[in-house]
Amino acid sequence: GCSREQPVGVLAPAPPAQQNLSRKSAFEHGDYRVQPLASFEITARVLGKERYWLDRGAELAPYDLALGWGRMSDSAVLDQMSISQSWRWYRWRARTPPIPMGEIAASSANMHMVPSDEIVRRSLGRVREGDVVRIVGKLVEVAGPEGFRWKSSLTRGDTGDGACELVWVEDFEIL
Repeated sequence: GCSREQPVGVLAPAPPAQQNLSRKSAFEHGDYRVQPLASFEITARVLGKERYWLDRGAELAPYDLALGWGRMSDSAVLDQMSISQSWRWYRWRARTPPIPMGEIAASSANMHMVPSDEIVRRSLGRVREGDVVRIVGKLVEVAGPEGFRWKSSLTRGDTGDGACELVWVEDFEIL
């Protein structure tokens, strides 16, 4: 859909706040068993949004958000990059990376959003690229029917398979 224009400058300065949980009580969510791994809170700019309908995780996590913070929330940087999402991944391209590649990896991520309720699900449906959002929830591991397993990454610096965050979203706000 349409993206929201934003002024130049860092819109979301802080990295995500995460605290690994020592006591983890799993809970049921429909056909799934959800195991919280860490508390998680982030304010970030939406770099991309993808709706999934058909893959194995679509019922659980209908939306992926590619999120950026630090200099990855600055229009001056993002205007020099193109960002795409597919198959639960996010990719960026730039003729010349406007900031170091390690910083791009460490200050952006594709996150699978698992809405905890209908209100969160509707807010996720409304969000647009360019929005600044605040997300409060948990990083989780999910077990489902037929041996289905999906586990969140617990670090930001990783890339490749398993590098995405799987976020149980308790509170979602478009700022």
